[in-house]
Amino acid sequence: MNIFDRYAPFIQDFIYQNNWESLRAIQVAAGDAIFNNDSHVLLSAATASGKTEAAFFPILTLFSQDRPQSVGAIYIGPLKALINDQFTRLNDLCREAHIPVWHWHGDVSQAHKNKLLKNPSGILQITPESLEALLLRKHSHIARLFGDLRFIVIDEVHSLLRGDRGGQTLCLLERLSRLAGVNPRRIGLSATIGDPQGTGRFLAAGTDKTTLIPEIAGQNIRWRLSMEHFYIRGEQSAEGKEIGEALPALDMKTDSAPKNADPGIGYIFEHSRGKKCLIFANSREECEAVTTTLRQYCEARREADRFLIHHGNLSAAYRETAEAVMKDDEQYQTTVTTATLELGIDIGRLERAFQIDAPFTVSSFLQRMGRTGRRELPPEMWFVMREEQPEARAMLPLTVPWGLLQGIALVQLYTEQRWVEPPKLDRLPFSLLYHQTMCTLASCGEMTPAELASRVLSLSCFHKITQDDYKILLRHLLTSEHIQKTEEGGLIVGLAGERQINSFKFYAVFKENEEYTVRTESQELGTIVSPPPIGEKIALAGHVWIVEEIDYKRHLVYCQQVKGKVPAYFGLCPGDINSRILEKMRHILIQDTVYPYLMKNALVRLKEARHTALASGMTERPLIRLGGDMWCLFPWLGTYAFLALERFIKIKCAPLLGLSALDCSRPYFMQFKMKATGEEFLEVLNATAQQPFDPMELIYKGEVPLFEKYDEFLPAELVKKGFAHGILGLEEMKLRILAWDKER
Repeated sequence: MNIFDRYAPFIQDFIYQNNWESLRAIQVAAGDAIFNNDSHVLLSAATASGKTEAAFFPILTLFSQDRPQSVGAIYIGPLKALINDQFTRLNDLCREAHIPVWHWHGDVSQAHKNKLLKNPSGILQITPESLEALLLRKHSHIARLFGDLRFIVIDEVHSLLRGDRGGQTLCLLERLSRLAGVNPRRIGLSATIGDPQGTGRFLAAGTDKTTLIPEIAGQNIRWRLSMEHFYIRGEQSAEGKEIGEALPALDMKTDSAPKNADPGIGYIFEHSRGKKCLIFANSREECEAVTTTLRQYCEARREADRFLIHHGNLSAAYRETAEAVMKDDEQYQTTVTTATLELGIDIGRLERAFQIDAPFTVSSFLQRMGRTGRRELPPEMWFVMREEQPEARAMLPLTVPWGLLQGIALVQLYTEQRWVEPPKLDRLPFSLLYHQTMCTLASCGEMTPAELASRVLSLSCFHKITQDDYKILLRHLLTSEHIQKTEEGGLIVGLAGERQINSFKFYAVFKENEEYTVRTESQELGTIVSPPPIGEKIALAGHVWIVEEIDYKRHLVYCQQVKGKVPAYFGLCPGDINSRILEKMRHILIQDTVYPYLMKNALVRLKEARHTALASGMTERPLIRLGGDMWCLFPWLGTYAFLALERFIKIKCAPLLGLSALDCSRPYFMQFKMKATGEEFLEVLNATAQQPFDPMELIYKGEVPLFEKYDEFLPAELVKKGFAHGILGLEEMKLRILAWDKER
């Protein structure tokens, strides 16, 4: 019997109604894996290939044959918007079979949630944070809610592979399975996996099953890709130059532009007209600034506003409005967004995506590229790289277009090697350990220290945590009153711990800033960090507002809309860049390859950078003398190995070299003053790197490097250990230093 014939009749009818002439390769592979095996399953295929339906067609078929007596499947999505989108899609699919679909996150009404609590059934769609809240607040309901749970589908599983959120998700699955007495199969979905075997091990962690990874034949998809470069001010790179076969610089109208207009944003303004597009920015601040500028272009040209905005600090009303408009094929509007529209959401017939500057990862590039190319259109992305024009007397490293090189490297690593960032699962998750300890105590009540240790340390995420480390943590939490000891010798949540647990922000393990809700009249606009004084302006939802009142106790800001432009601030947005990307950037400077997607300005700017690199020797030698006693080091290392090298030089080597004024542009270069010669510098680094030393020596004196959300509640020795052994890329740093020695 083929896979289609095994589907339930209502699934077959759904396929006929949607005029699908045949099953896709991923649907056949998923059906075979789920119907004919009992293992976990990892489904990896291109965006818009139908992964969600591929997983749920066989799951719903099995449910129709033997209906679960509780919630039968949990769908875990990383974003509320993705949950909302999939809720609508699954409802359409399940309605005929009378299989209920529930969604549960912060924007869902309590009435909807209460219906699930009264009648646990069907499919529950939920974020990791809301699942944490459910386990914590509805602990006594878990066995009834999930006593017949059979499947857990994790969408965009790659987004959980590089931090505490993925570890939290694993802990949740293991805690839920223990409480409900079930052993559900896990189905992972992703379009961008760099290490399928490692991801499969992640998916199976803490269970007695292995992960089946079907091989799915990839489609030959032709991309429409362009990359253009702009100086924010001044003459552009290609002005007045003949460039031969390069893609021409597309025409831009410069009349009626806003004062001090950014030409890169003007380029986007012109080439999004009459089309449905997404514009990706790398931070919420940039998202706000770009939206404000595009709306100023509309005003200057006397055109109707055609730009929407979507990011995590906006109110649900603003986000959902943008999603609804983008799904309407009759409306040609463009949304400026961050990663919130990067994952999985079907927003209709998108014609073009713009990427402002380079994203941090190949994975992110592929996800954003995959937003377009649906409904028979080819994927299309236009990179817009912007930088300030270097001053005539600028030092060497400031003349290199790092963003342009990074963008080219991301594209080439995938097109040449199909490389995507592998999972990063080797940290010491002490912050998460605190969080799960408090969650376990809060939900289970009084426990002996031995019972608590057994319950928490047996979670697979904590396999590298020793009993001694856990004792140190518990003693510290007793001292700080996050937990307290009862007269019988048991442990319960303490007063300080109660204050943390009672905040809705406790459910998340990713860092959040202290935020203020911004309102105007009856509307909620979103949130900001650290409101300015009354009378000052803020940027939010793509407009500018003047602050009229601040309620510090309730964290509320009241404002009115005005004209103008001001910077927004939502907190830092750090990037984690892999060393393979930096290494590829170096090779791009060395080679003379002409990339067919480079537009005229970008091609000229790359040629200039290659000329600079050749003349300076920066790609041949790691250390370049800038003049006098000023030096520059180009290590071509990713973020965490670069961070390790920076500390290694400052703490271990600087006293031996007379090195001072170390200034880093992470992860591209380091500038410093030095009395020693370049040869002496490399000799000292090599000799010091070969001597055994404790990674804890790379912690600055008196420093407690708070890195993760709950580090502030940990004893200092565990914070330092987690940073030194789990964050710093020490081994990668040592290998690079030894390689420099061999090249001398």
